[in-house]
Amino acid sequence: MKFFSLNKKKYATLTVKENKSKDEQGTEREEKVIKKTKITGLWEKCPECHEIIYKNDIEQNLQRCPHCDYYFAMSAKERISLLIDKETFQEMDENLTSENPLDFPGYTEKYKNAMDKTGLLDGVVTGIGNVFGIKVSIAAMDFDFLGGSMGSVVGEKITRAIERGIELKIPVIIVASSGGARMHEGILSLMQMAKTSAALEKLREAGQIFISIPVNPTTGGVTASFAMLGDIIMTEPDALIGFAGQRVIEQTIKQKLPHGFQRSEFLQECGMIDIITKREYMKEKLHLVLGNIV
Repeated sequence: MKFFSLNKKKYATLTVKENKSKDEQGTEREEKVIKKTKITGLWEKCPECHEIIYKNDIEQNLQRCPHCDYYFAMSAKERISLLIDKETFQEMDENLTSENPLDFPGYTEKYKNAMDKTGLLDGVVTGIGNVFGIKVSIAAMDFDFLGGSMGSVVGEKITRAIERGIELKIPVIIVASSGGARMHEGILSLMQMAKTSAALEKLREAGQIFISIPVNPTTGGVTASFAMLGDIIMTEPDALIGFAGQRVIEQTIKQKLPHGFQRSEFLQECGMIDIITKREYMKEKLHLVLGNIV
């Protein structure tokens, strides 16, 4: 925020006896940096209405802007808290972590930074829980973990969540939020597309329902695999869901794309999305679908 800039002079400096020593000036600069860090950590600027909002107000409003209802991203654990009954969630496969199989430069450091940032060991949380009493196997991706990219661990945990649905004969729910395959792992990440899709085919043969909830943003290899294979596909308003970026597509086909292309409302008009619901009604809508099928 511009008005918290340390470089902007707010008053003239007087060269008189009252001038402070270099040590005192250095201490003041350090205190200003600390204050700036605290301030920017407490406030958030809405990308839609540009209002400066107290972060606690966003959190108390299901990660939405209280002024314009803009949807901020939710973490994987917040998604599970939103959809699953309290004290019923049992996390599974929480100790799986990825290696650096291709010795990709900087990947190990980025991976550790992502773990520190999110408190997760990889980009998805999986387990079983209840939706208003209906037992389900659920997986929720976290975009803050390397852009929600699907590496070998993410693909494995999602596959196990699907297989758990087959074993326990319960519905499977996957909340996707991803930039696509994790290219740090090369072909191993691309293999997860086939693995998760094959597991969903087994789920279909077993007669169990799969509800996919791709949220903003869901793109790349995740969209091209399990995210668009749901028996029912639900999402939130104005969610970006697609494969390649709009600019890439326009440059490839040499045509201007329609307004709102790859947004959830446009996709619903084209028959690719079944249900669009506000965040606060997501659990009720999910239960309604489950109650009519299970």
